[in-house]
Amino acid sequence: MTTCFHCGDEIIGDSFYCSECRQNYCALHKEPINHECNIVKESLTIQPLPPTTAYSDPSQISPTPQEQTYQQQTTTGTVRGTTDGTYTWYRQESQVPVNAFDPDSGIQFKGILLPHKSELIHLLIASVLIYVIGFMIFYDAFLFSIGYGWTAFMLAGIYMTAFLFHEFGHRQVAIHFNLQTKFRLLTFGMLLTVFSLVAGLLQIPIPSLALPGAVVVLGLEKVSKRTGLCKAAGPLVNLIYGIILFIISFLIPLSTLSYLFVVSAYLNFMLGAFNMIPIGILDGQNIWKWNKKVYILLASSLGVFLVITLVIQQSGITL
Repeated sequence: MTTCFHCGDEIIGDSFYCSECRQNYCALHKEPINHECNIVKESLTIQPLPPTTAYSDPSQISPTPQEQTYQQQTTTGTVRGTTDGTYTWYRQESQVPVNAFDPDSGIQFKGILLPHKSELIHLLIASVLIYVIGFMIFYDAFLFSIGYGWTAFMLAGIYMTAFLFHEFGHRQVAIHFNLQTKFRLLTFGMLLTVFSLVAGLLQIPIPSLALPGAVVVLGLEKVSKRTGLCKAAGPLVNLIYGIILFIISFLIPLSTLSYLFVVSAYLNFMLGAFNMIPIGILDGQNIWKWNKKVYILLASSLGVFLVITLVIQQSGITL
């Protein structure tokens, strides 16, 4: 039986032949973008990897002639992938070496700053940058003059945790699926963040963008349940975190603190809803491709709470 050159699964039903890379694919990976056609074509022209590269030991199984051909084809590729800003995609999970984040793994992470530094350093740098930008966004000299300066510190903290909890959602689901994952600073995201920081200090009136990094997951498919769940975890965490903060706002008798919790909930709903936009590197694109019902439920829930908290903020409640 024919196997899919991308995922290695046996194809039940019709197989799809790609005239560009001259390989057979299942229905899920028939489109060139889903089987990374350019990378496949390139990999088939490259010499085999050195023996030190970590692959499954083929001597432990007795493959059929068809499977032998498939193994030879898949091991001729270079350990390489494309990144969409949050995930690094590989043509096959077996091509991800053990301890891929180790400096000696041979993996070259495009678009990632300080790729082999510890995850703690990446998290600390990202947290500080996000908190500082959050403080600049919510800073108000008048509030400090009347003794409410603490509100800027509080909202900056919520702003930071909304981002970090979103990324940890991705990370924990990836760990659940035994995938290699770490939080990493993104080169382009760091440039945007530093630019926003400098613009804020110079009081240049432009939108602030705090996107210093993201969780990187190795070995995910372009479209699958596993990928969809990893992607959906971030917005779902924002939805749950926002609902908790929203409920707390009703339990606090002080109008000022209650209002701040509404704003905090709004920040989470806004971050979650933004990531549900089904374009580019945002989570929504892969969730939509995987399961449209899940996408609609999650996006509509975030949208409803976003509108509710926005209306409350604009309803005339003041400090």
